[in-house]
Amino acid sequence: MKSLALIENWPVPHAAAAVVRADGTVAGAHGPTGQRFPLASVTKPLAAYAALLAYEEGAVELDEPAGPQGSTVRHLLAHTSGLAFDEHRVMGAPGERRLYSNAGFEVLGDHIAKRTGIPFADYLREGVLEPLGMTSTSLDGSPAKDGVSTVDDLVRFAAEVQAPQLLHPMTVAEAMTVQHPGTKGVLPGYGHQNPNDWGLGFEIRAAKSPHWTGMSSSPRTFGHFGQAGTFLWIDPEASAACVALTDRAFGAWAVEAWPAFTDAVLAELGQFPTPPLP
Repeated sequence: MKSLALIENWPVPHAAAAVVRADGTVAGAHGPTGQRFPLASVTKPLAAYAALLAYEEGAVELDEPAGPQGSTVRHLLAHTSGLAFDEHRVMGAPGERRLYSNAGFEVLGDHIAKRTGIPFADYLREGVLEPLGMTSTSLDGSPAKDGVSTVDDLVRFAAEVQAPQLLHPMTVAEAMTVQHPGTKGVLPGYGHQNPNDWGLGFEIRAAKSPHWTGMSSSPRTFGHFGQAGTFLWIDPEASAACVALTDRAFGAWAVEAWPAFTDAVLAELGQFPTPPLP
């Protein structure tokens, strides 16, 4: 895909990107796709997938208590537990506001570790990473932000989310469904959004403006970006997902570059419709 070459114009030391279709075929890749990059908050969708696996295995229930008084596993996944951004401090009642919270994902990881009897990083590796062949991916600390991976590995993850094998499709559908609709909140780097829609560990584009995806991204687009200059989006309307990893912190350069890049990718995908499944 010629559009992926646009990453060469980004003011970053290194960048890699790829697009994977809903049928698992790679539409294109560019850059050092085997290089390991810190993910920052793109760690969260991986952690969320492990949490959903724990739910399917019966280790946890989505609506069981976890975190602050009145909070549940669902609240933690959807950033509505009331916990502060980077502190284990309560800032509001559960379900009241969308308070984006690294602390919430750390509480979630601890909760799952206690329920399963397995350290969360090991649970993620054994339950998600190894079955998907994500051998270059690791969680080296917080389940909110300390993942390290490659574009090649995240392509495998994006293919799984689009055509689930590890989880039931209904579970993944719930993860991309708005939790606590109408909740206001701040999207980090993009300001106050009303509503600030979120699923279970995945941010949902909906009608947010400004946003890190493209002007032509469908409202159903979901995914995550990270402060390490990384993103993963999945657009069900395009039947495709895109991963981009860099080694420059998110900033004004990304706010400017990412939407145009995404629009170029989607335009090129439109020229080559996804082939029917065999």
